[in-house]
Amino acid sequence: MTTSDLRSTGAPDRANNWYRWGVDDERGALNLLGPDTVRRAAAAITSGRVYSLGIPIQSRDVPLIEYRGTPMRLTLQDSTDEGTAPPEFGCAPGTGSHEDVLIMASHTTSHMDALIHVYHEYQHYNGTGYQAMQATAGATKLGIDKVGAVAARGVLLDMVGYFGCAEDWITPGRVLTANDLQGAARKQSVEIGAGDAVLIRTGYLQYWLENRPGPEAIGQPGIGLDAASWLAAQDVVLVGSDNAAVEVIPFDRGDFLGVHKTLLVDHGIYLIEYLDLAAPARAGDYLGLFTVGPLKVTGATGSPVNPIFVT
Repeated sequence: MTTSDLRSTGAPDRANNWYRWGVDDERGALNLLGPDTVRRAAAAITSGRVYSLGIPIQSRDVPLIEYRGTPMRLTLQDSTDEGTAPPEFGCAPGTGSHEDVLIMASHTTSHMDALIHVYHEYQHYNGTGYQAMQATAGATKLGIDKVGAVAARGVLLDMVGYFGCAEDWITPGRVLTANDLQGAARKQSVEIGAGDAVLIRTGYLQYWLENRPGPEAIGQPGIGLDAASWLAAQDVVLVGSDNAAVEVIPFDRGDFLGVHKTLLVDHGIYLIEYLDLAAPARAGDYLGLFTVGPLKVTGATGSPVNPIFVT
C-alpha cells in the first residue's frame, strides 16, 4: 500500500504513527492521553513534592545556541513613566505599573518542539509536506498551538545514577542505548508504558554550568537511534532531557537529527530540551504527574516551557 493509499483510507502504518489517528491528525502521540491516563498519572504522586523543570530565560549563564540569538527582556514601562496615565483613569499619586517586552527564539533554553520543527524527505509527521511552514504565516499545520495542555505520567530515568558516574554527568558524546534505558528503569523499579512522558537525565546541564564549554565543544551525551525506536515502541507521548537535542551529539551513526526524525517525524512524539532534572533525580523521585502547557503561539515551531513534575 502506498503513502497516497494510506492517506486516502486512513489505514494505520505501525512502522510509524502516520494516519493512526486519521489523515488530518495534527497532535500525534498526544492522542494517547485521556481521562484514564491522567488518573494513572495522578495516582503516581506519593511524596507531594513539586519540581519546576525549566531553566531561566536570560542573556547569560545559561546554555544558548548562537544562531538562535540572545533572549532579551526590555522594559516597556517603569517608575519613570509615573503620572502618564490618562486623567480619566483616576490614577492616584504613588500608583503605577511595570511592564516588559520579551524578544527570544521559540527554542530558547527549556523548550518544547512542535511536530513542524523537523522534516525528513521533505515531509513532517503524518505526511505533511515541508511547505506547510511559511515565511509569513508560520506553520499552517502541526504548529505548537496544536498541543494545548499536557498531563501525563512522568518517568524519570537518572542515567547519571545508573552508570555511577564519578562526576555529576555522563561523558559528553556518549550514546545512550535502548539497553541503557531499560537497565536504568529496572534499577529504579519503574516501567515505561503507553501515554508516559519519559525524562532522561544525562547530567549535561550540570556539566555545562560547571565547565561553560564554548560553541566549538559540540559533544553532548544523549539517546541514540535504537533508544529512540524503543521509546516509540512503548507508545510514549514525549521525551525530555537536560541537553540541547535529547539525542546524542555528534549524531548517532552520523545521521543528522536522526532521533528527531524517528520521534517527531515518524511517530509524532514530542521533544522537550534543556530540562533541569537534577533535583528529582537526587531525591529519588522517579515517578509522578508531569504537566506542560506551551505558549499558544499560532504557527510557531516550538515554545519556551517550564514543565512541572509532581512526585
